[in-house]
Amino acid sequence: MYIPDYLKEKLLNSYGSEITEEIISAYSKTRITSIRVNTLKTDIDTVMKKLDELDIKYKRVDIIPFALIIDVKEDIIKETELYKNGEIYLQSLSSMLPPLFMDLNSKATILDMAASPGGKTSEMCALANNEIFVTATEINPIRLDRLKYNLDKLGCKNVTTMKKDASSLDDFFIFDGILLDSPCSGSGTIENNDFSKISGELITKIQGVQYKLLKKALSILKSGSTMVYSTCSILKEENEEIVKKVMKEFDVSIVPIDIDLDKLPSTLDGVVTVKPSEEYEGFFVCKLKKN
Repeated sequence: MYIPDYLKEKLLNSYGSEITEEIISAYSKTRITSIRVNTLKTDIDTVMKKLDELDIKYKRVDIIPFALIIDVKEDIIKETELYKNGEIYLQSLSSMLPPLFMDLNSKATILDMAASPGGKTSEMCALANNEIFVTATEINPIRLDRLKYNLDKLGCKNVTTMKKDASSLDDFFIFDGILLDSPCSGSGTIENNDFSKISGELITKIQGVQYKLLKKALSILKSGSTMVYSTCSILKEENEEIVKKVMKEFDVSIVPIDIDLDKLPSTLDGVVTVKPSEEYEGFFVCKLKKN
């Protein structure tokens, strides 16, 4: 796998040679297949029983009670009635993390700023048992259709989808909670990512988008409420540096995240940068409270 000098240099500067070697080694490994049990339609015991009947091996995930690691490829899972009926959803373990830290109180109004294809949106609906009101934005019409399809298939209720760039939402909107799983370079992903595209020019462009989205999120987040900012990047320019920048402009504080995972060192206390591995993609998660 080709890793551009730019990315290597960034990793070395942030994490040192030993950790960088471990990260690059993880890039070359094939990531496991994982599914999220959709508790809007079933429960994990029922799913495990059906997997036993299909002779599909699996194991549970300690930190995510509704997740299973599956010993078959995604194509095989997609042929099962479990998948076709929306009882399970193919989703990486790392991407299941951000909704876990959302405050999803009953009847809360929640904004998902980059919602397609709907994995995290539907996970929030499941965590709240469809007792929250979600606005899910997506600017790309094809991705918006995919979002709507998945939300319907998975039995999500009280979700309004909008064909909209979330950074241009009107300021009269106000939300009890916001999830911003931001566009990023994808530097934390293990496979299906062309690392040769990662350059200083790309990072600068992405930083502008991330900053604009996070500023908008904090401007329309209700005072006293919390939001989660996440990326599938492990570059500090897209993660800690963006958070530090908005913290200079808004009265916000970091709500510490405590989770038993192999993490990369961070320049901010309380945030999580998941270390890439066979089971987990590299991922950044930060919870912010608007004071």
